[in-house]
Amino acid sequence: MAKTNFRPLHDRVVVRRVTSEEKTAGGIIIPDTAKEKPQEGEVIAVGPGARDETGKQVPLDVKPGDRVLFGKWSGTEVKIDGEDLLIMKESDIMGIIS
Repeated sequence: MAKTNFRPLHDRVVVRRVTSEEKTAGGIIIPDTAKEKPQEGEVIAVGPGARDETGKQVPLDVKPGDRVLFGKWSGTEVKIDGEDLLIMKESDIMGIIS
């Protein structure tokens, strides 16, 4: 991602959805209107972390470049620098794909 003036706060993460396949395994082409939005993405930016009960900052487990899985309805869709991205809390991320 090009240098942007957006930096997420606290335990928020900016994610770019990974594009899904255009065809099924059997070779059937899926039209855009029938496609589900992918639940996989690449972490673009992360906030510094949340604070615990004592005020100590707890760093996030994800970092820019990680490929992650998230819930179907997770995050808020935004457009930053002409690119469609998601902003979500780290707790909305189910796991990191290695």
